[in-house]
Amino acid sequence: MSIAPFVLRILEKASENCPPTRQECCQLLALPEKSLESGVLTAAADHFSRRRFANNAVLLGQIGIETAPCPGRCKFCAFGDGHTRLEKGQLSLEQILERACAFSEQEDLYALFLMTMHTVDFPRFLSVISAVRRVLPLRTQIVVNTGDLDGTQGDELCSAGVNGAYHIFRLREGIDTDLQPAQRIRTLEIIKRAGLDLYYCCEPVGSEHTPEELVDQIYIGIDLGCFQHGAMRRVYVPGTPLSIGGQITERRLAQIVAVVTLATLGCNETKNIAVHEPNLLGLCAGANAIYAESGANPRDAAQDTRGHRGLDLGDCREMLREAGFAGLLYGEQVLPLGQASGNSSNSQ
Repeated sequence: MSIAPFVLRILEKASENCPPTRQECCQLLALPEKSLESGVLTAAADHFSRRRFANNAVLLGQIGIETAPCPGRCKFCAFGDGHTRLEKGQLSLEQILERACAFSEQEDLYALFLMTMHTVDFPRFLSVISAVRRVLPLRTQIVVNTGDLDGTQGDELCSAGVNGAYHIFRLREGIDTDLQPAQRIRTLEIIKRAGLDLYYCCEPVGSEHTPEELVDQIYIGIDLGCFQHGAMRRVYVPGTPLSIGGQITERRLAQIVAVVTLATLGCNETKNIAVHEPNLLGLCAGANAIYAESGANPRDAAQDTRGHRGLDLGDCREMLREAGFAGLLYGEQVLPLGQASGNSSNSQ
């Protein structure tokens, strides 16, 4: 039994916190997902990640606060105008606050994400954010997942109490979406300029995406100094134009997570690695962050993802324990995972 020497060389460098080059990342992504080398890669990335993050995990929650036909027309998204099967709807402020309180009642949630459509009533969104900030524990951060921003909106979000923003230059942006690639990049720059934490991800990965495409997309987040990086596979959503492409396996997703983990070794701004949707293979390949979800979900044809694709907090805590993490980051504090208050609860 032997392992390809180039893989061993890359991992030996990574053991000293030296990230692989872009070309080496391509080589790692080109490995067959069932190969011995891929298995060694994911195991090594898991080891390096636990050392880097002190074997602590990050628990996050997201509320999708509205649904509408989206002009982005992303071919992989349940909300796309022209193919969505979801009715237009919006959670009331009372419903949003109720869910925010449920997400945060155990006081171990690192951040609560508020997700809108690409186009949003921005003044209302700011008022929602301010109201949510008033009911959340001080240590629980607010992160937004919304559409493209203009030059002042990043600062307005910051003033309303937002700590970070999830925003992506997606794979084949402008081809599989009707959005403008240049505007996506400008929004990423606006987020950074406003001083918000940038939550980034290599997504949505399908079987057609080449190693070179994946690496180019991964390095956008690294070059911008993202706070969170990660990987997400494209999920099969019936009725979406790209549903015919199916979805990659969790094993392939774990391989991509491992490469993201190694590639970010030289990015001091990156404080955690996520895998979407939550799964144990990804959490044993370098990821240490997962999301519970409520409300609308672009990967779900249901109006409310609870009880469908979206896991609840109890499921996420249990998955993190099963993956062997010792603690949960909560602000600057670390809570022992086995002793976090109420961690057997499934509430959200």
